[in-house]
Amino acid sequence: MATITYLTTIQFDFGALSLLPAELKKLGIAHPMLVTDRGVVAAGIAARVLETIGSAARTTVWDGTPPNPTEDAVMTAAQVYRDSGCDGLVAVGGGSSIDLAKAVALITTHPGELLQYAAVEGGVARITPKVAPLIAIPTTAGTGSEVGRGSVIVMRNGRKLGLLSPNLLPRLALCDPELTLGLPAGITAATGMDAIAHCIETFIAPSINPPAEAIALDGLRRAIGHIERATRDGSDRTARWEMMMAAMEGAMAFQKGLGAVHALSHPLGAVPGLALHHGTLNAMLLPAVLRFNAPAITAKARTLTDALGIAPGSDPAAFIEGLNQRLGLPAGLGAMGLQRAHLAGIADAALLDHCHLTNPRTATREDYLQMLDSAF
Repeated sequence: MATITYLTTIQFDFGALSLLPAELKKLGIAHPMLVTDRGVVAAGIAARVLETIGSAARTTVWDGTPPNPTEDAVMTAAQVYRDSGCDGLVAVGGGSSIDLAKAVALITTHPGELLQYAAVEGGVARITPKVAPLIAIPTTAGTGSEVGRGSVIVMRNGRKLGLLSPNLLPRLALCDPELTLGLPAGITAATGMDAIAHCIETFIAPSINPPAEAIALDGLRRAIGHIERATRDGSDRTARWEMMMAAMEGAMAFQKGLGAVHALSHPLGAVPGLALHHGTLNAMLLPAVLRFNAPAITAKARTLTDALGIAPGSDPAAFIEGLNQRLGLPAGLGAMGLQRAHLAGIADAALLDHCHLTNPRTATREDYLQMLDSAF
């Protein structure tokens, strides 16, 4: 039996941001908290959003989102939300700001500690429709969190865990590719590879969901066809539109589940003192995971190579390695600052991650160590 669920309302195109005042009114949000980070503020995008809101709502701004959102940051933002009398959220930024806003929407409307709502702690059933209303406005084309039902947070116990529920879906995603014009090449490449990893992992996940597979393949074709263009030329409007669509589709396909790439990248993102970028981690890990999964995905190999635009029988892992190199991404995990002393703990944590269960081939601790070594 296949259970298939979709999704949220999306306004997608250049100029979508202009719809924000009307959408706030439609959702009954009179005093939103704008959740963002200091980079988005420095780029002038937060000011642009505030100008768009204008007198339509009284807005409180919180710009303290860290690169990998933490429980401490969630609780700080939640206190600002309560103290300011906010009645909804507008998340502006990449996946970190959107994920943090989802967690704020949850913890300001639900009792107890945030940890109890993590999927691996049985939290899915505890998240009710009482979640505060959220509008998500992505400024990168990578995570697709604007249409995702998950929020990944580094908890106070050091574990990076997923909060998962259809109730965490933003009420609205305003996807305006204009907000990504001029995004630096490094961020464009890293976030774009995040979208590619999402599309590949969801396609090869073993659960039955043909609609999600079709969406993942469409997103993969768009991303492969445009990521290098978008990285070379930040003003390429067609490439920016296609990359934002690919990122959104990758997250729409999350319904199928992810796999070992994310089982590893989640704990890697929680390594203290490093603030490793999630999309870059996924790019580094993807070739090793594809090689590990190869025996379990033979029936999908021809479709995957076709979507990547390479000849039947070619090695998808080698193609991704070459793409990473052409995009100017790091040579491996070691080049990102990781130490080999971290690897054993990462392998242990991967076994406990919710994405471990939906990988097409069951991985052991030794398997994870070998994948990490290969990606190092």
